[in-house]
Amino acid sequence: MLEIENLNKSYENHRALTDVSLFVPTGIIFGLLGPNGAGKTTLIRIINQIIEQDSGTVKIAGKVLSADDIRKIGYLPEERGLYKKMKVWDQLIYFARLKGLDQNEAKSKVKAWLDKLDIYSWRDKKIEDLSKGMAQKVQFISTVIHQPSILILDEPFSGFDPVNAEIIKNEILELKSNGTTVILSTHRMESVELLCDQVAMINRSRKILDGTIREIKSQFRPEVFEITLTSINNPLPQEWTPKQEGDFYEISLPLAGKSPNQLLSEMMEYGEVVSFRERIPTMEEIFIQQVKATANA
Repeated sequence: MLEIENLNKSYENHRALTDVSLFVPTGIIFGLLGPNGAGKTTLIRIINQIIEQDSGTVKIAGKVLSADDIRKIGYLPEERGLYKKMKVWDQLIYFARLKGLDQNEAKSKVKAWLDKLDIYSWRDKKIEDLSKGMAQKVQFISTVIHQPSILILDEPFSGFDPVNAEIIKNEILELKSNGTTVILSTHRMESVELLCDQVAMINRSRKILDGTIREIKSQFRPEVFEITLTSINNPLPQEWTPKQEGDFYEISLPLAGKSPNQLLSEMMEYGEVVSFRERIPTMEEIFIQQVKATANA
């Protein structure tokens, strides 16, 4: 759905993007990660044709991005952009019409979305009279009202309580299931693990990671296993430094050239194995590790 090839962008003496290339398949949730100032917002603005790149290309469905393609995109910016004095209904009709819907279609879709997110009774309220979470719902509707092929969400869960965050999460998953390609930019790594099929990480203007969640976690796995033993029948080696809680011993051991089956077989010689699992890094741990590594490079 979206191809980005060797994208470069500079602002005077600041390099915002350096040879960034990405491929976002159709119908997935693609996580765009990176610390503040990494270049994510610049990339998103180029895709939305808010600014132009210095060099490189952006393609949608194999064709170079043009002004006509903007209607295929829904963009929820981190800095929200609602008109505070406008009523909810009027505002959503206005955004729907801007995206090319005729008056009748706009009314039908706005009503359907207000009903779906349980805020139809607030249609005559001004934005300034809404809570932050309620206004966020209105902003989300304005982003998806025209059924975009590509949906770019920048910190979409900001301002939501857990219940409403769950509602928006489910809406994002439903949009994906209906064929929408979603680009999710967030610092909430738990959302990345839960929602994203594939991610890319940008730091200091360059792409430093790209792949599926499984591929990236596999790339950074430390090959350390966490074992819980009980009913010890042989003294444990002192260098293992197990953590003891009652009759249970928790041990972390590297494979050290063994296979997992060999390590498990060795553990069974010392006692009853209650649990045996590989320590897999979280996306948050990988994120912090990679940001620190590239900062010191």
